[in-house]
Amino acid sequence: MNRRVFIKTTGVIGGAYVLTGSATAANLQAPAESYWLDGPMRWAQLAFVERDPGHYDPDFWLSYFKRIHADGALLSAGGVVAFYPTQIPLHHRSDFLGNSDTLGYLVEGCKKQGMKIMLRTDPHAARQNVYDAHPDWIAVTSDGQKRRHWANSDLWVTCALGPYNFEFMPQVNKEIMERFQPEGIFSNRWHGHDICYCEHCQRNFKTYSNLELPQKADKLDATYRKWADWRMKRLREVWALWDSGIRQQRSASRFIPNGFPDKIVTGKEADLFFADQQARRGLIPPWINGKGAKELRATLGLKPLIGIFSVGIEEEFRWKDSVQSDAEIRTWVAEGIANGMRPCFVKFGGDIYDKRWMDSVAHVYEQHHKNEKYLRNTASMARVGLVYSEQTDRNYGGKPWQQKSADHLDGMYHALVESRIPFDMVNDRLLTPDDLKSFKLLILPNIAALSDDQCKQLQAFVDKGGSLVATFETSLYDEEGKQRNDFGLANLLGVSYDQKVEGPMRNSYLQLRPDAQNSQTQLILKGLDDTPRIINSVYKVNVKPTATFPSPVTLIPTYPDLPMEDVYPRVSTTDTRELYLRQVGKGRVAYIPGDLDRSFWQLLSVDHGQLLSNVINWALDEESVANVTGPGVIDVNVWRQAKSMTVHLVNLTNPMMMKGPFRELIPVEAQVIINVPAGAKVTGVKLLMSDQKPKFESKGRKVTVSVPRILDHEIIALDLA
Repeated sequence: MNRRVFIKTTGVIGGAYVLTGSATAANLQAPAESYWLDGPMRWAQLAFVERDPGHYDPDFWLSYFKRIHADGALLSAGGVVAFYPTQIPLHHRSDFLGNSDTLGYLVEGCKKQGMKIMLRTDPHAARQNVYDAHPDWIAVTSDGQKRRHWANSDLWVTCALGPYNFEFMPQVNKEIMERFQPEGIFSNRWHGHDICYCEHCQRNFKTYSNLELPQKADKLDATYRKWADWRMKRLREVWALWDSGIRQQRSASRFIPNGFPDKIVTGKEADLFFADQQARRGLIPPWINGKGAKELRATLGLKPLIGIFSVGIEEEFRWKDSVQSDAEIRTWVAEGIANGMRPCFVKFGGDIYDKRWMDSVAHVYEQHHKNEKYLRNTASMARVGLVYSEQTDRNYGGKPWQQKSADHLDGMYHALVESRIPFDMVNDRLLTPDDLKSFKLLILPNIAALSDDQCKQLQAFVDKGGSLVATFETSLYDEEGKQRNDFGLANLLGVSYDQKVEGPMRNSYLQLRPDAQNSQTQLILKGLDDTPRIINSVYKVNVKPTATFPSPVTLIPTYPDLPMEDVYPRVSTTDTRELYLRQVGKGRVAYIPGDLDRSFWQLLSVDHGQLLSNVINWALDEESVANVTGPGVIDVNVWRQAKSMTVHLVNLTNPMMMKGPFRELIPVEAQVIINVPAGAKVTGVKLLMSDQKPKFESKGRKVTVSVPRILDHEIIALDLA
């Protein structure tokens, strides 16, 4: 097996050592210090508060880091507060620091334990002395007022696109690098908050665009879109400036931004990335953590992806010293690990009021350490790609049926999880044959804005035997959000746009037309055999077929739902198809004109989920790499490693699945049939999290494994020769 190394390449932002899977240590030379990038597997973040110096016990934390086998530390260094004796004017050192070096002591202790060091800065806020010396560094609101900090009225909000980040923070970065020689600097809230109207932003945007700054955020407004482009350019300049300065001090070190508005840029420029997806908030499922990992992996590939998770509650009012339940922490982290992230807990403040979280994190980290060789993934084995589109997010919307457009993606994501289909995510700007070579099926959940070139790439994917599932207004708009006369994928879908979107459709239904002689229809209506109809979606695109199609699902139009005496269909049956299925060469194409994915997310109708699952399986037209049966909701992910293959089973079965926190973990069991890669021989099977050798049966390329108990996370590991 080739050892992965980092090779020198040149991108938009300086030279970078980027991860490759094909290079070997024997035939390529790279600086030894660059190997650190792919080293640390378990990170610990301690976010100091100003009074920590002299108040907290650093040796307690060093002992805990050692106990949990943490091999990376993310520690607060400077910016709004310096936790070391800074020499930079206006760089506020902690009022509690005295003659000590709080950061230095912890950095030295971590290095003695063999840990890699990432130091954190926060440039988004400043004190009164900064305001007095450089009022132009402060952000300005649309009414011309200097912006006070929303959470601490003693502070001012800095402008991210002006001299504070371009002149002051490079000095801070340089001092930190010279003093501590860390592996990198991670910056929090570095990219600003809303539109800033300071003198620098007004002048620089005017020079760039010959326009005045937009008065509000409106993604479809031409001036705002121009501002968003300019902001992206300025942030890339900040990234380049900071990264270059850091590398001048230590060539293997990196600047790591906390978030960037464009995942394509992130994928190209970041050699590793910290995903700040700390916990659930509001009504969201626990798989959101896995979704975030999948989106980033779509552009980062297998570069190290570290998932920051909070031990506290992350709701609107931000109880930063709170503690989540054991079950909630374990499930959230399991979703990240199963989707290729390396864990990084974050604790705010060195003092601990409530230690309940510490055993939960220790349990996860100790298991992670014990099974590390099975967690160094070399490839995902998913054959289904769920497409997401930042392009559509930016350029689509405004009409009534285009609201809550993100629900299309979430609905399809949830349908895939419930169907237990291993899948990855695909960025719609990465559709080359090389990007798509591992996939048999691409799913386009209302990917409305697609360029002509992107449509050609999707056509080429199908021409080579790939399959597609598309919904609603997919490809009806170009990359700038301008509506076409017809779908960009019209030839592939076999339908043309009939110039209308219907809805909201009250009391409309889908008629199911079984055909015992047609295996395709039987698959599409599987699990729906005992009903002639199910509820319709809320909106639908009117289309005209341009090819010949079967008719397993047709429209029952809207009819009155009140008064009760009038609740009966005026038209009992139609020939209007609500699902278009066709074979295209060796591939299959399914088009759903309704917003079935969004409706599923909003209504969570069992019938919608079953129909979506059936359509996906029809289009995939091959056995899944892992077929999981048994009760409950289980998220399935499958990976290759150097000498093994793993199937991650994350148990989401819980009454609190859509609203945290989990109160308890409810175990389920499963039977798993795994399709082993051709040419590989299974030499052993383990259940890593429960440390068992399970019952299994091997026949040809199929291995059947009985998993008697999945609590939060189980990993089936197949040792391969």
